[in-house]
Amino acid sequence: MRAHTGEKPYQCSQCDKSFSPNIHLKRPLRTHSGKKPYQCCHCNKTFTQENVLKNHLMTHTKEKPYKCSKCGKAFSQKNNLEMHMRTHTGEKPYKCSQCNKDFTQNSSLISHLMTHNGEGPYQCSQCDKAFLVNSKLKSHLRTHTEEKPYKCDQCEKFFAENSTLKKHMRTHTGERPYKCSQCDKAYSRNNALISHLMKHKNYVTDLIEPKIEVKDEPMDLFIHTGIIRDKDEKYDI
Repeated sequence: MRAHTGEKPYQCSQCDKSFSPNIHLKRPLRTHSGKKPYQCCHCNKTFTQENVLKNHLMTHTKEKPYKCSKCGKAFSQKNNLEMHMRTHTGEKPYKCSQCNKDFTQNSSLISHLMTHNGEGPYQCSQCDKAFLVNSKLKSHLRTHTEEKPYKCDQCEKFFAENSTLKKHMRTHTGERPYKCSQCDKAYSRNNALISHLMKHKNYVTDLIEPKIEVKDEPMDLFIHTGIIRDKDEKYDI
């Protein structure tokens, strides 16, 4: 009945949060105590919740149970599929409180907010750069340490960024996720697809006569600005 009434009688003794089932109270208590009872049998990492461990295990098994109903692309995490689906639906649930812009991903909103306040709480100890999210600082620190923690399991190459490793893996798997909308050709890198699209007469005509509504998608950004973004990459045409 509490699911209907919204009653939450179980309160955390460490903070002011309250919960409806008693079992849900145990999870936040672990965040205060630091206990992580769920351990990965592959790499010994530990987690506070069993479902987080299950998601982590898929990074070892390469299992991808979440499949896109539109294009067939598969994902190991449900939230990654949900983010991907927005490329089909055009949904942008993350809205900036400072202006009218909205975004498909929370990380994009966080990066945008920096343009308003110009502040980053995560300061680099090696230089004067600061970042809004800790993950960006960690990536930046590798430019100082030259650390390359991401190893290809097909050859002996190492990479500083996971995204770079994923692109490299396509040289082994032959995967070509960037498909031409004008013909049946496909490419492993986004910039190669852009160069190919310029050879299609109909596509070039569309560039001259902009009829496409601007969305936060790589191809639309290219059509209107001449700049294509592939996650961390930027290509100027």
